[in-house]
Amino acid sequence: MSAGMRQGVERTSPPPCGEGTGVGVTPPASAAVVHPTSPTSNSSPQGGGGVRASSPIPRRRSWVGVARPLSPRRRTSLAILSFLIPLLAWAAVSYVPFLWHPLVEVTEPGDIAWMEPGMRVPKSAFAEEVASAKAAGTAEPAGRPANPVYLPAPHEVAEAFWTSLTAQPTQRDAIRLPLSLWHSIQIIAFGFLLSSLIGVPLGILCGAQPTLARLTEPVIEFVRYMPAPAFGALMVAILGIYDGPKIAIIVIGTFFQQVLVIANTTRRIDPLLIEAALTLGARNLRLIRRVIVPAMLPQLYRDQRILLGWAWTYLIVAELIGTSSGITFFITQQARYQHFDNVYAAILIIGLVGSITDLALAWLGRRLFPYDRSEA
Repeated sequence: MSAGMRQGVERTSPPPCGEGTGVGVTPPASAAVVHPTSPTSNSSPQGGGGVRASSPIPRRRSWVGVARPLSPRRRTSLAILSFLIPLLAWAAVSYVPFLWHPLVEVTEPGDIAWMEPGMRVPKSAFAEEVASAKAAGTAEPAGRPANPVYLPAPHEVAEAFWTSLTAQPTQRDAIRLPLSLWHSIQIIAFGFLLSSLIGVPLGILCGAQPTLARLTEPVIEFVRYMPAPAFGALMVAILGIYDGPKIAIIVIGTFFQQVLVIANTTRRIDPLLIEAALTLGARNLRLIRRVIVPAMLPQLYRDQRILLGWAWTYLIVAELIGTSSGITFFITQQARYQHFDNVYAAILIIGLVGSITDLALAWLGRRLFPYDRSEA
């Protein structure tokens, strides 16, 4: 047999048993024969001659990948869940007796002289008194599982939240929570405004002018690592014991960070935009006012939102300097009286005010900069 005839027979001969399209089935002459090692081959249990392409290998799903925007419904559900999870954990620790509850709240002291209704004692001490009363034949104390006084239940904090906003304080020297909160908001507003009046222009100039940046940023980098409360005694000596040093601590805590953050934002402007403006004749302050500031304004707005949150973090420490005032005075006073439900209520109010302010600023940013995709 010639070589050409032998190659033709090899191309048309059926594959060995167990390979190809079926076990022992010869494909018709019109069907293409695929090598058994081909990635597209697939054995047919029914035979019949057709070659079916194999399904692709299933890919393992990754929970990390390219970020895609979530649907509005999913975003809302996850946002609600982020608050619901810690609230459920708090409720479980407060209401489920076998989870923690290391103390016993006395409901009936019996014949135990040192116990009073409402007192919280360790479980071991309460069990010893019960055993002693039982052995002596006297009235046994009664109680219920309880957490320490510094962890009130959610419903107690909710009641304290409403009461502190609507009712007059029970202590003679106490002030109402709304007045304390308003005083703290004024401290934040004045301090952050003063910081921004100097920090924003200086940050823009440092980002636009390398010589000025090299002259000022090293010392700003050095000072920003100094904790702002360390200047408290000095501010009291200079500005007195009232609101002056408190505002100064807010300024010190945000100014140096503000200059560096805004300078970095200024440097991120597209250089081609600056070169085009220079080509068209823009110079110095005109270049800053007509090109640089409009280009960085959306990101500058976001930077200010973040820095305002930093100002809130310095509030408690700032109000402890000099005379205690504002919501810090309310918190420390209620903690002194062990009214921790009021302490939690005041802390929650700070979080609510901060979150509502940030949401309002975010909504305003979307209206001011509809062209900015990150704001949208």
